[in-house]
Amino acid sequence: MAKPRKVIVTCAVTGAIHTPSMSEHLPVTPSEIAEAAIGAAKAGAAIVHLHARDPQDGRPDQTPEAFTPFLGVIKQASDCVVNITTGGAPTMSVQERVRPAETHRPEVASLNMGSMNFGLFPMLKRFPDLSHQWERDYVGNKDIIFNNSYGQIEYILTTLGASGTRFEFECYDTSHLYNLRYFLDEGLVKPPLFIQTVFGLMGGIGAHPEDVQHMKRTADRLFGDQYRWSVLGAGKNQLPIAAMAAAMGGNIRVGLEDSLWLGPGVLAKTNAEQVGKARQIVEGLGLDLASPDEAREMLALKGADKVGF
Repeated sequence: MAKPRKVIVTCAVTGAIHTPSMSEHLPVTPSEIAEAAIGAAKAGAAIVHLHARDPQDGRPDQTPEAFTPFLGVIKQASDCVVNITTGGAPTMSVQERVRPAETHRPEVASLNMGSMNFGLFPMLKRFPDLSHQWERDYVGNKDIIFNNSYGQIEYILTTLGASGTRFEFECYDTSHLYNLRYFLDEGLVKPPLFIQTVFGLMGGIGAHPEDVQHMKRTADRLFGDQYRWSVLGAGKNQLPIAAMAAAMGGNIRVGLEDSLWLGPGVLAKTNAEQVGKARQIVEGLGLDLASPDEAREMLALKGADKVGF
């Protein structure tokens, strides 16, 4: 009898899109981020995707020192794969964004595969009473362009590649898949590619089922058996898209970075709750969650003993 297919669940525990005034449950301090990541891993996440924040007002903080307090705690308490962002926040320079992963040399780092408009401002209508001025300025900014030029992408690839860090390639539209194909042809990335297709963020592709199918078809045509597919859906799209992808042979990402919600009108109190929902989807389809070591094998990662924290 064939064994059930393994599904990698990634949990992005805090991110740089949502702000503290939007939910009291968003992890901000190092201890909250560590607790969220460990809880997500215990709930079944094989990978935790990490950002850091200023513990005073919750703004994104991309200094390596901001990551140090929670990286060691997570490693001691869990064998999960740690994925450090190189996205940071879309208002940061590429040099600033890459420094935490350059310093701490994780098994995986995220990498956005193209420049794009980045529209957070519709959230102001849903969250009009933001506490901090930085939140209002950041979320309400209609002029954010998330800059990921070919030169910047190559800079991140070459800066982190020497330490054996592999990448979660975040693709917000089909053009980003073609960009990744270019870097594969140039020999700057090697399979298996871990491709995270992103749906429902203003400035990227939508969250209609046909959008999901289109991205999958395009990735299949460009990469064949050289990649592992994963999805994240923004906001209310998180679980429907997770269910669709799991049924189509993919892996899934959840977490408070991508959605603050557990269901309609219900804020998620923890990242672990969202991982639990993902687990229900996966096991309901007769599939199994991949363990951290199984995820390492599937993605050809270097192992937790070779990181810099």
